[in-house]
Amino acid sequence: MSSTASGTVSTTTVGDAGAPVVFLHGLFGQGRNFTQVAKALVPAYRSLLVDLPNHGRSAWTERFDYGETADLVAAHLREGFAADGPVHVVGHSMGGKVAMLLALRHPELVDRLVVADIAPASGGSLGEFAHLLDSLAALDLATLTRRAEADERLAERVDDPRVRGFLLQNLRADGAGFRWQANLDLLRRELATIGGFPDTGDAVFDHPVLWVAGDRSDYVRPEHGPAMRRLFPRTTLVTLKGAGHWVHSEQPEAFVSALRTFLGAADR
Repeated sequence: MSSTASGTVSTTTVGDAGAPVVFLHGLFGQGRNFTQVAKALVPAYRSLLVDLPNHGRSAWTERFDYGETADLVAAHLREGFAADGPVHVVGHSMGGKVAMLLALRHPELVDRLVVADIAPASGGSLGEFAHLLDSLAALDLATLTRRAEADERLAERVDDPRVRGFLLQNLRADGAGFRWQANLDLLRRELATIGGFPDTGDAVFDHPVLWVAGDRSDYVRPEHGPAMRRLFPRTTLVTLKGAGHWVHSEQPEAFVSALRTFLGAADR
C-alpha cells in the first residue's frame, strides 16, 4: 500500500498490477474503509482508495457540492491513476453520488461504474445521519483525556459499538488533545445538500453500471428505477441478502463476488 496527496485529494493505492479500480466512501468514511475489499481483488485489480474532500486526510472546502467534488476527483485521476485510460469506479452512499456525477460529467475517465446502496434521488434516512452528526458535535473534545473516553460518552447516544467505531475513526490525537479529522461543521450545515441529488441535465452514461443494494436498506427503492435507467441505461441491480446500508462491510464476501463478476464480464 502507498499513499499520495494531490491538491485537495488524498489517496492510498492497494496492489501494483491489474485493472484500475477507484473506491469512493460515504459520509463519515475514509478511503481505508475499502482496504479489505481492495486486498481481496489483488492481483487482478489495483485499487485507489480516495479520501473525499472534508474527510480523512483530504483538504476541507468552504461548501459541499456534488459536481465540484466530482470535478476534484476527476482532476486527481487525470494526474495519475487514470492518466493511461479510463478506470472502474465504485462508490458507496455519498461516494456513490460522487461516482455518478464523475461518470456523467467525465465519462472519458470511467470504464464501469458500481453504485453501492444509494439512488440518484433526494431523501433517504437523513434523520439518522443528523443524529450521528449531532452526537459527535456533542462530544467536548477539550475535556477528553483518552480515546476510550470518547467511546464511553458516545455510547450514551449511539448504542451500536460498530457504528461508534466507524464514527470515531475520525477522531485524531493532536498534541495533548484531540480533534476531528472530518469537517463536521460543514457536513452538518450541508446535510440537506448531501442528501440531495443535483440536476444533471441531459447527461447519460452509457457504459455498464452495477447497482448493489442491501435488502435491509431503503436507500434504493423501486420508484428510483426510472431515474437510474434514464441516467444509466445499461444498469443491472443486485440486492445482497442480510445487508443494510453498509453493504460492503456487512456482506464483504458477497460484495467482492459481485464486483469480480461485474468488472470481469465481457462488455454487453
